[in-house]
Amino acid sequence: MKGFVTNIKIATRTNVDYRRVLYTGEHCQLVLMCLRPGEEIGMEVHTLDQFIRIEQGSATAILDGVEHALVVDFAIVVPSGAQHNIINTGEGELKLYTLYAPPEHRDGTVVHTKAEQKEEHFDGNTTE
Repeated sequence: MKGFVTNIKIATRTNVDYRRVLYTGEHCQLVLMCLRPGEEIGMEVHTLDQFIRIEQGSATAILDGVEHALVVDFAIVVPSGAQHNIINTGEGELKLYTLYAPPEHRDGTVVHTKAEQKEEHFDGNTTE
């Protein structure tokens, strides 16, 4: 296989895992996320750029202390070095996908719930 093709809306909306790495290239990575009501990613800072798109639910994004209300079809670009968090403010699951450039997580990582989350940063291995 060269590259990755999927219906991202269906893949994102049917994902039930907190984090699921779909594809890891040398310079970019595609990850699905599902946050339960009231759940948040947690304040973090990356040394990479990140794109996030909301496919289902509502949330608050905090970017360097500034709050932004998010609903379906909203996108966020988090530049390297920005302190950020995503909080599910809706009554249902928050479904989103994110692109990391360069990759952030180990290829193939699946974290079923936030409680299972552990540090598993990109180790240089790509999908293909």
